[in-house]
Amino acid sequence: MKTTPRLHLESDLAHQREIPLAREQAHYLTGVLRLGPGDPVHVFNARDGEWLSYLTDVSKKGAALRCERQLSAVTPPPDIDYCFAPLKHARLDYVVQKATELGVRRLRPVITQRTIAERVNLERMKANVIEAAEQCNLVFVPDVMEPVKLPRLLLEWEQNRALVYCDETAGIADPLLALKPLSAPAAVIIGPEGGFTEEEKRLLKSHSFVTAISLGPRIMRADTAAVAALTMIQAVLGDWHGNSA
Repeated sequence: MKTTPRLHLESDLAHQREIPLAREQAHYLTGVLRLGPGDPVHVFNARDGEWLSYLTDVSKKGAALRCERQLSAVTPPPDIDYCFAPLKHARLDYVVQKATELGVRRLRPVITQRTIAERVNLERMKANVIEAAEQCNLVFVPDVMEPVKLPRLLLEWEQNRALVYCDETAGIADPLLALKPLSAPAAVIIGPEGGFTEEEKRLLKSHSFVTAISLGPRIMRADTAAVAALTMIQAVLGDWHGNSA
């Protein structure tokens, strides 16, 4: 059975609306997938949901789509953010895609004292977020925020949003038990490869909205820790048990 391709568009989507495609998108549909006029394409954005559309006006100059009917409305995940010290290149691509698949609403790059990759390519991050949403049937695209230094992040933090940070010395050894009193809105913060400095740990622990959890006896790389922490948070605070926020 042939799978209908999915495409994220910035354009407004509505019944019978004709949408000219960007050159890269037109090439992907007609040059890579070999679609022609009349072939179906599912399109979506974060405002109008997902729509069944059909290719029209296919030519060497480009292509267009015509929206036919809405398939589903926008379905935002629970209000959980992923804050992280940026990694380099492929590992950053990986963790951005996995965080999107795991249902975060926002990705917030955070510059810490041991952060190596201080320059963050936000456009590349956004492209990875969109690709993950297209491939995983998401009708929502997480926001990609501007980088911020850790002290400023904490200073401007929403007091009603729980912030979970991973610390092998956490007072409660069972991370699920530590997360149980919390509820969304929430966020998890993952430090750099070298971990948070002692000064940063003291700063984090000084805030009442911060909860430390342990990820067990093994030392994990930052990208592995991100997947592990987000998995637990979705299981306890998110929509994996039917209680979305």
